[in-house]
Amino acid sequence: MKKHVDDLQEAPRSTTTTNSPVPAAPSAPAGNGSLGMPATDVVADLERRLSGILASVVKKDDIPVAANFFQDLGADSLVMAQFCARVRKQPDLPSVSIKDIYQHRTISALAAALAPAQEAPAPQMQLQVRLAEVLSGVLGGKPVPADSHFFQDLGADSLLMAQFCARVRKQPDLPKVSMKEIYGNPNISALAAALQVPPQQDKQEEPSPAVASVPETTPPMDARTGEYITCGALQTLVYLGYCLAAGLMAAVWYQWVFPAAGPGNHEWLEHGMSFLEIYLRSTAYAAVVFVALCILPIAAKWIIVGRFRPQEIRIWSLAYFRLWLVKTLMRTSPLTLMTGTPLTTFYLRAMGAKVGRNVTILTNRLPVCTDLLTIGEGTVIRKDVLANGYRAHGGVIQLGAVTLGRDVIISEGSVLDIDSSMGDDSQLGHRSSLYTGQAVPAGEHWHGSPGRRTDVDYSRVERTPYRPWRRGSFAATQLVAALGLGRILVGQAVILFVLADPNVAALLETQALAFTSWVFYGDALFYAGLTVFGGTVVGLLLITTVPRVPQLALKPDTVYPMFGLRHAAERAVARMTNSRMFPSLFGDSSYVVNYVRALGYKQGTVQQTGSNLGTMFKHDNPFLSEIGTGTMIADGVSFMNADYSATSFKLSRTSVGARNFLGNFVLYPAEAKTGDNCLLATKVMVPIDGPVRHDVGLLGSPPFEIPRSVLRDAVSEEHADRATFRRDLAAKNRHNLRSMALLMLVRWVLASLAILVSFAGLELSDQFGLLALSGSFVVMLVVGVLAPIGIQHLLLGTRRLKPQLCSIYHPYFWWHERYWKLQANSRYMSILNGTPFKPLVWRLLGVRIGSRVFDDGCAIPERTLVTIGSRCTLNVGTLIQSHSQEDGMFKSDHDVIGDDVTLGVGALVHYGVTIEDRVVVAADSFVMKGSTLTLGSLWGGNPAQEARAATMSTSAALERPLS
Repeated sequence: MKKHVDDLQEAPRSTTTTNSPVPAAPSAPAGNGSLGMPATDVVADLERRLSGILASVVKKDDIPVAANFFQDLGADSLVMAQFCARVRKQPDLPSVSIKDIYQHRTISALAAALAPAQEAPAPQMQLQVRLAEVLSGVLGGKPVPADSHFFQDLGADSLLMAQFCARVRKQPDLPKVSMKEIYGNPNISALAAALQVPPQQDKQEEPSPAVASVPETTPPMDARTGEYITCGALQTLVYLGYCLAAGLMAAVWYQWVFPAAGPGNHEWLEHGMSFLEIYLRSTAYAAVVFVALCILPIAAKWIIVGRFRPQEIRIWSLAYFRLWLVKTLMRTSPLTLMTGTPLTTFYLRAMGAKVGRNVTILTNRLPVCTDLLTIGEGTVIRKDVLANGYRAHGGVIQLGAVTLGRDVIISEGSVLDIDSSMGDDSQLGHRSSLYTGQAVPAGEHWHGSPGRRTDVDYSRVERTPYRPWRRGSFAATQLVAALGLGRILVGQAVILFVLADPNVAALLETQALAFTSWVFYGDALFYAGLTVFGGTVVGLLLITTVPRVPQLALKPDTVYPMFGLRHAAERAVARMTNSRMFPSLFGDSSYVVNYVRALGYKQGTVQQTGSNLGTMFKHDNPFLSEIGTGTMIADGVSFMNADYSATSFKLSRTSVGARNFLGNFVLYPAEAKTGDNCLLATKVMVPIDGPVRHDVGLLGSPPFEIPRSVLRDAVSEEHADRATFRRDLAAKNRHNLRSMALLMLVRWVLASLAILVSFAGLELSDQFGLLALSGSFVVMLVVGVLAPIGIQHLLLGTRRLKPQLCSIYHPYFWWHERYWKLQANSRYMSILNGTPFKPLVWRLLGVRIGSRVFDDGCAIPERTLVTIGSRCTLNVGTLIQSHSQEDGMFKSDHDVIGDDVTLGVGALVHYGVTIEDRVVVAADSFVMKGSTLTLGSLWGGNPAQEARAATMSTSAALERPLS
């Protein structure tokens, strides 16, 4: 994980100054756009007139004066342009511009800004004075006039305004302020007017869905020391059992595939065994192992757990260990490689889920508490959807139901918390979430985080006639292809090539130890180099050529039936072109542009920056993905080229406009309504309705518009000179090349260590047999965890990261890019999820972390910038990211998390955030940079807002039996 969009955009700064630290009443009436203090009766009359005009535009009977034009009323720039035109036709009303609309996004704020300036009511004046005092303190004592624009006139940025919001929240006599309100009311006068909401209106507002996302009490992490140690010991035994089973399977494989030779005999090469015979035997053995590994989690679930029921389980207890063991076996099932096929639904039914006919599940994050999952007939669940059926909260694991009706559509990247449901024919948009207790009524469409009603249709594919036989035949062919082709075939070829080496054969034949021979180590280095360097070259040739063959069978904007040859071709293209290895190698450099072009991406005239694309990106189809000129993209982008119904699919071209910046985890659909010069902030829900947006920024889910341009985030003046820019870009390219070479060297070292351990296991198998092979797998597990830690310390030395604000052409940023590329992001980290060992690894990597932290799958890119207190709960998919990079600037800062904090499933914490003790962050929330989450509070949403206090109970919850 790396560079991250500066999610809350600031407008360009101005050098305007003033001498008054507090608001002063204007001396003359203000005209259009004036930010003075209007009289109450004048404002009320203007509110009534403007509300009536807007109601006629949006065709509604009544428009609440506090309703946000875009968020609450569903208006867009086209609708508001019509509103401005109608207002201008009224001679007795002040003229309204689109700029006024974006700066004042409610009728009350707009009327306050447009009305003639007169003496404000005393309460509003007092509020203005108090807000100005707080903001002046944030700005270092700088004067704050009432009508000065926060960003344009006062030179503030979103980080400073987030600090302002935090300080306001700590003042008990002031109303809470969110960043969304800051953008909608970007001066003290408008902000004070917007915050002066009548008490009766406040009572009528619906409570935040985040309120329902957690119970009234939060059990503390109260694990007994004995339970904590026992759980870790049992989990260690599970890992050892895995290694023992792997050694057994390796020994049985060798004896089965090469029956003409004993375990210490190399005569099979001389007995005329053909490659076909070896291949058939190996494939048959792989099929048996595949079936056994598929049955294992099913049997373990029914034997160890029985049926999952809604309940709470104390973390680190014996009941928790049983849940963790079943979850671990489920995550290692080879059927996770078969997502998108009917085998997935068969597997879930065997695990106890109630799944109807003709259900399509494309996510590889399969549910864990399967007995609590109900999916109706014809439902489609897109990729990267999280619906685990459990969550960690405080000191307990909470299990709850997820219920989906018939013909439901759940779009990509959505999160369904426990006890959520969707009725028949309902839809949930991409990058959206349902909190606990939320239920989508039948036939309704929802989107956003947390979800809310919308009129947008997220089902864009017509259905074709349903043919049940296609599902069965497709599942069978995909299973045969997985077993007899692809990775298994390549793996067999590599193993046979290595075993054909006389030096390797000697390890199986002789009794003498080979550790003292240089040939032993030379062969390990040779085969590791051949695997890493040769495999990279061969893999690059294959990934850029072979997918073009099945692509010939696919045409854009054509509806094809599911589970046919066209569907197989679509899956083949997606699987072969989505590589993790090559983006991590070429990303964050000038060379990633050439790589994606070789994959099939369409690009305009490339304006090279050296950071055009990050190290993590994916697509449904690279040949239908297009990136506009001058566009920069951070990590985690997903090009959504494919749309699905229960019986059909369609591929469409996905095109990002010119001069865009896409932040982290942007899911970009083919129907996206964004054009040129747009900022798409982190975790933003890209709109697929309304007019095409240009020259704006979008933030949140559902999205709202923010300024696009930021002076601080532009490339510095020195790089405006082309000669200077080319010089610095060339220097960055040289540094990136060295980083790429260093990454390949690290891969070679890690591969050499793995092969050395394997050779040692073969060498010692004559004396210790199965135990030697199993021991080699144990050593590889330990090396896989510790070696990346050693590499990171070798890179950093004793140096810790420090907060930065610099250009992407500064040498520090190049070093930070190397840090990202080489940091310990190995698959072994995920193996430790849910164990006491994961926090220990974080501590070794430099995270300041307390005791008894429960980490079920958190990612931390900047380890030494993060502090985590004791007894915290980090759920699946959480991310603590202490950096941001947009356009030409890089920023990083500390993240400090207190004790007993819970981060919900899929939550993201940005840089410069302080989370005080006992705070709860709801699922799929985005905590914006610079925020301070006060003691015991609950936050939810994208962007996150405070919902209420999350109270603490005085005693731990006791677990109830799983079965």
